[in-house]
Amino acid sequence: MNCWRQWKPVVAMIAINFALAITNVLIKKTLDEGVSHIIILMYRQAISAVSLAPIAFFRERKSGPKLTTHILCQLFLNALIGATLTQYLFLLGLEYTSATFSCAFLNMVPAITFVLALPFGLEKVNIKNNAGRAKVLGTLVCIGGGMVLTLYKGEKLVRSNSRAATTHITNYANTMASTKKKEIRWAIGSILLAAGCIFWSSWFLLQARIGKTYPCQYSSTALLSFFSAIQSAILSLITERDFTKWILKEKLELITVTYSGMVASGLCYAGMSWCVKQKGPVFTSAFTPLVQLFVAMFDFSILHGHIYFGSVTGSILVVIGLYTLLWGRNSEEEETRRLQQPQVKEEDCTATSQV
Repeated sequence: MNCWRQWKPVVAMIAINFALAITNVLIKKTLDEGVSHIIILMYRQAISAVSLAPIAFFRERKSGPKLTTHILCQLFLNALIGATLTQYLFLLGLEYTSATFSCAFLNMVPAITFVLALPFGLEKVNIKNNAGRAKVLGTLVCIGGGMVLTLYKGEKLVRSNSRAATTHITNYANTMASTKKKEIRWAIGSILLAAGCIFWSSWFLLQARIGKTYPCQYSSTALLSFFSAIQSAILSLITERDFTKWILKEKLELITVTYSGMVASGLCYAGMSWCVKQKGPVFTSAFTPLVQLFVAMFDFSILHGHIYFGSVTGSILVVIGLYTLLWGRNSEEEETRRLQQPQVKEEDCTATSQV
């Protein structure tokens, strides 16, 4: 039972990142069809709010603390940083660059979160012991594996014989050739992606604070999605004046916004909020590179792409980095429990002697 409680956040984060990888594939295919990214964001957040509201009402209507103006302001800021701006900048950067390059930036989220958490005291590192060194080394190896996975191909290990593979590779080559001719757009996209990663990392820290004052993950996620839907609607009115693009007609478009709203922005955000409350922001963000690993799997199985030596090497490094980071955190937790047990026994002995 204790073993399952210890590994429950790990299993949850693997499932969450698997679901987010499916979302990235669906959104990429939808963007290729010409749908506006801000429209996807608006519908996605609205569906998330509607789907989570009943769950939050029945599960947390009696157990949750009272909503105050201060908590609502925190949730509004959390929605602006963690949902609206993060997803808007990432989707805009995806439009200016490429999917592979965009995912490479996501692999920097654990390191950024780790660095941002240190000055706020949300994460502590003691380089003198093995656990602290393991946390630093695991974070660096995990990020390095993600970068290898996206930026280094190497030789082909497994090749698909389908025509779809040839078409996919040809389209990818044409896309890369066109982006090289637009270095200015590529630079702008890089800046947007970097800003999106900083906002995404900041959300983990904000969520760690909100989780203490308002520990209802379903209610907080529903309110976050509601505020983000309003913010996205305002952005849509400013950036997308052609209201004909607001209408989703194709089946793929409807499936994408429904799945990304109910699962990605709804259940996944609620699950990440729970993991932040259980294990902290750095632990939760450390699983972000798994999205790229799962995307590589979908690229071969669904898009009939190739498996390269770089993909296998990067995947192995990601797994090793995550395992090292988790080992370091578990070692620190065990050491903390060992130090607390003598204090508890000493207090019990003192209380008994006084009686």
